[in-house]
Amino acid sequence: IQRHLEVHVVIGNEACDLDSTVSALALAYFLAKTSPPPKAAFIPVLNIPRSDFALRTETMFLLREQGILDTSLIFRDEIDLAGLHQAGLLSLTLVDHHVLPSTDAALEEAIVDVLDHRPLERAPSCQLTVELVGSCATLVTERIAQGPPGVLDRSTAALLHGTILLDCVNLSPAAGKVTPRDVACISLLESRFPDLPAHNTIYEALQAAKFDVSGLTTEQMLRKDLKTLSNDELVLAISGIYINLETFLRRPDLLQDLEAFCQARGYAGLVAMTVSFNEHYEPTRQLAVYSQHEALRIMVCRALEEATTPSLHLQPLPSPWSCVSPYAQGNALASRKKVLPILRAAL
Repeated sequence: IQRHLEVHVVIGNEACDLDSTVSALALAYFLAKTSPPPKAAFIPVLNIPRSDFALRTETMFLLREQGILDTSLIFRDEIDLAGLHQAGLLSLTLVDHHVLPSTDAALEEAIVDVLDHRPLERAPSCQLTVELVGSCATLVTERIAQGPPGVLDRSTAALLHGTILLDCVNLSPAAGKVTPRDVACISLLESRFPDLPAHNTIYEALQAAKFDVSGLTTEQMLRKDLKTLSNDELVLAISGIYINLETFLRRPDLLQDLEAFCQARGYAGLVAMTVSFNEHYEPTRQLAVYSQHEALRIMVCRALEEATTPSLHLQPLPSPWSCVSPYAQGNALASRKKVLPILRAAL
């Protein structure tokens, strides 16, 4: 700010999963390599505090595989986006999301480009690439492939390759995530770098790293893959959980932990969505709605039970507590991305 240098930040969503992180790193690298002078400083920013990075176990694994150290990454609490914007020095490219949370509303006018793979909620007035592919890293790969030859190096290719495979459940049609464009990008990366690891090898290593929550507290598990939705009155948390629901509900002191988690962050309730995969990469999904506010819990449960786009085919499961409503989810292809609009409409 003191030197009046323009900064172009590439930033993923607040869940800051592997897709958001790799999309931001790869696209910022590409822009830095290909933008004409006078160049801004292109900075990929991980949209979490540095202290949360330990929860992104699969991201830490893949970056370390490519020799990228935590010390070379920039996290959200290490850059003053608001100050840069007030000084007129900020450009923003959003990857893996296209709507900023209300807390960042002031930064909307700095957005110059968007790459996202979820259904369009509202279109920012800038360059926009929103396509319903399995991974945002696919859109980044396509963008890089359209650029000058020779920019893509093996390390970036390996990051994109692993991310697309993880997001698209090893390109398995049974999981309902993969599209022909994802498959085409995997082929493109492998044609340029034939020594990239076999699909099963990297997918299973990433999956093992992602589901390794053995060292995490309940609070860390809830924070590991967290999204929030809000209206004028309340905030609802939606956490992806990587153990089955029965195991989760049997954790010692779970009820106290849920209550403390929501109270500390001002959440009126929490939806925990669990996913596990069998050897054929077919998902099993369960979910639980927690709230001490009975009216809110009933409203959220009803919205999920009665949803038709998509229908979740929920079957109630026995609950150890009146403030927790657990379900088996018959429609295993309805991921959190498809459940979020149902909850947003209910709020």
